[in-house]
Amino acid sequence: MALVNIDTVLSDTLRLLKKAVPPGGVLLLSYKRNRSIAIIKKDDTLFEIREGGYVQQIFDLSWERLTKELKTMMKREFPRSRKVRVVRFSHPEELDREWKIY
Repeated sequence: MALVNIDTVLSDTLRLLKKAVPPGGVLLLSYKRNRSIAIIKKDDTLFEIREGGYVQQIFDLSWERLTKELKTMMKREFPRSRKVRVVRFSHPEELDREWKIY
C-alpha cells in the first residue's frame, strides 16, 4: 500500500491497470480508508468500477471512458485529499477484507 500524491494518482492507476492480469486491479483509498474506488480488470477493454463512500455504485466501463469517469469519481470521493492510498490486488475477493486503521 503506497501513499501517492493526488496529482499523479490517475496516471499511476492507469499504468498499473495496463499491467494488471484479469481479474486483478487497483484499489484507491482515502487516507482514513473510509472512502474507496476499486477498478477490476475483466479483460483488456472492460473494467468494473466499485465506488464506496459518498456514492455507492457498481458499473462496467470501457478503457476509453475510464479516464474521464475516474477523474470525476476522484473529485467526488477525495475532494480535499492531497494523498491517496493505492493498493494492487490479484483477485476481487481481496477487497472484502478489513483495512487496519491505526
